[in-house]
Amino acid sequence: MEGTAGGMLFSSNEFEMANIWPMFQALGNIAFAYSFSMILIEIQDTVRSPPPETVTMKKANLMGISTTTLFYMLCSCIGYAAFGDAAPGNLLTGFGFYEPYWLIDIANVCIVVHLVGAFQVFTQPLFAFVEEWASCRYPKNQIIHKEYNIHLPLNGPSVQLNLFRLIWRTTFVIFATLASMLLPFFNDILGVLGALAFWPLTVYFPIQMHIAQSGTQRWSRKWICLQLLSAICLLVSLAALIGSLQGVVEDLKIYKPFEGSA
Repeated sequence: MEGTAGGMLFSSNEFEMANIWPMFQALGNIAFAYSFSMILIEIQDTVRSPPPETVTMKKANLMGISTTTLFYMLCSCIGYAAFGDAAPGNLLTGFGFYEPYWLIDIANVCIVVHLVGAFQVFTQPLFAFVEEWASCRYPKNQIIHKEYNIHLPLNGPSVQLNLFRLIWRTTFVIFATLASMLLPFFNDILGVLGALAFWPLTVYFPIQMHIAQSGTQRWSRKWICLQLLSAICLLVSLAALIGSLQGVVEDLKIYKPFEGSA
């Protein structure tokens, strides 16, 4: 066991901030893992009934959150137990372990499959928003509205191609890829994104929608508990944002474009 309950060992003057910053950064990474609420409505729209969509989504949420929590707790606890304070952000190769190569390759393939699917799911609402805005803003533009039928070879089905969708989505993917390559400090950027999205999208809006839907009376016990939960999560998000930004600042001191970092 490399990890200790006390965490990193420093002198009394160094201990406080040296432990607090990584803790805050970790909060941002944890928050990012639970930032799926923004696509719940999109998913619920595709769920068939009966049973009612709400029943299905509650079961799916319970299973998803439980699985996510178990997975990340195992990664964090086992990683800390094995490597202590030197636990890397990339558990696959961050500690210099590259053998057996086939195991690392399989893990990387799984990550690619996971990220490609997640990227598609998370960007669809953004794509739809931009395309709907462009359609309303330029109702007579042929590039935006005209659909082309493309017949696939070998008697394949025909597909519809829209030039605006093709250009806009391709451009977005290119810029997103370049941005991720230019910013090699993965964990800290992840923490910033998680901190920014966690409270408003995962906590505040769902709580406010629940209060409005259920007709919860202001200053009732339930209302106070929900507002207290929202306030606590806001403080957690702010702490995670501060810690992650501090990590980004530290990374920028040794920043080299297009070079990987833990």
